[in-house]
Amino acid sequence: MLNYRPFAGAPQPYAESGPIFLHQAQCPRYDRAELPAWFAGLDPAAIRGYGANDWIRYETGQIVRGPELADAARSILTHESVAYVHIRSKFGCFQCRVDRDG
Repeated sequence: MLNYRPFAGAPQPYAESGPIFLHQAQCPRYDRAELPAWFAGLDPAAIRGYGANDWIRYETGQIVRGPELADAARSILTHESVAYVHIRSKFGCFQCRVDRDG
């Protein structure tokens, strides 16, 4: 089985890994300022911020309905201690990383 650990740094206890789902055909990287429309179907989803050291900022963790994900990500990114946000499905599968614009 293959898995993916969406962290650049060295392995540490908070660097979870999960399954890889492959598309049948190659697709371009999603690199737009808004979340894709299909994220509204993630109901619910887990969202949480991570520090620059890739450690979870537990005070930012939330379970959120899909349509509320963009606002939740924006809110979490206002915390100075947060470098980026991960969105995971209700089953814990990594969906995407959200970075500050610019």
